[in-house]
Amino acid sequence: MAHRLLLLFCGLLCWQNAFAQIVGGRTTFSFLRLPATARISGLGGNLITVVDDDVSLAWGNPAALNPSMHQQLAFNHGFLPAGIQFGSFNYGHQWKEKGPSLHAGVQYINYGEMNLNDEFFQNLGTFKANELALCLGGSYQVYERINLGANLRLINSSLGQYSSAAMSSDLAMTYQDTAKRMVFSVVARNVGGQFSPFDPQIEREPLPLDVQIGFSKRLKYLPFRFSVIYTHFNRWNLLYDDPNQENGSLFLGEEPKEPGEFNLWLDNFFRHFIFNGELLIGEKENFRLRFGYNYRLHKELTVQGFSSLAGFSFGTGFKINRFRIDLGRSVYHLAGGQTQLSIATNFREFRKRG
Repeated sequence: MAHRLLLLFCGLLCWQNAFAQIVGGRTTFSFLRLPATARISGLGGNLITVVDDDVSLAWGNPAALNPSMHQQLAFNHGFLPAGIQFGSFNYGHQWKEKGPSLHAGVQYINYGEMNLNDEFFQNLGTFKANELALCLGGSYQVYERINLGANLRLINSSLGQYSSAAMSSDLAMTYQDTAKRMVFSVVARNVGGQFSPFDPQIEREPLPLDVQIGFSKRLKYLPFRFSVIYTHFNRWNLLYDDPNQENGSLFLGEEPKEPGEFNLWLDNFFRHFIFNGELLIGEKENFRLRFGYNYRLHKELTVQGFSSLAGFSFGTGFKINRFRIDLGRSVYHLAGGQTQLSIATNFREFRKRG
């Protein structure tokens, strides 16, 4: 099994090298990148390295689906600046005792009402914009410690008089060693494309493909789990060259020095990483504290000359009676960030106590 995992890793490495020269480009349906739950939001916006009874984890890693998610229903809603709101809800189901674990749900985003202007800035009224994704996913245990999973999405975007449709999938593998309290995951997110572009006269736009590799470890003598996630394995160069960004200050008429090649390589390397941790408090882990750090967000959204928490995220979770409630906050910019609320329950608990 170790040889097979090594071959898979080498294959992904070759794929990354093949796309190493891609340094730009645009994608559509970017709302799929948003964290699907408050728990994920509080952990840096990405969580593919945890396997427990949270059915919402299937949005980012379908291989995390397992029998403990049977009959669980989860609702998530988030708030962005300018009145933009987004969210998701999904339901988990276990198909027979040793069958696949399944989930189905909906992701959405509502941009609200905006002014409609022509090229001469004449107001022509207003229009609404929103996007929606219907998802069906499943996971199956192929070996004692290995799960394979997949999500299939049907996506629709409506921006005023323009609309577009696409289909995407997530492909995932999770290796879990319960004795060592560690999880290793590989996920290819948003594999697919448009089949109905916004304008028939233009080329189809790509989806936000992202190949991710993650590792988590729960400490033996402390109720704490940390995760390290490497994103955009399919694209090496994530640097953004901002001509307005100063590399230093003028001193005695000297021009600011450009960063060296090694510093640029190191900067780009860490832009791939997300670090997070979760403190699990209580015998049944009914209270949780979370934090995360996204280096890329910090570098891209920090305003020069100002201290900023851009890229940092925080969250908490607690269980009250039969309901688990999660709150998450991600700092994007000095102008604002993202706040998210999630509520989940499992119908089996109602039957047990009823």
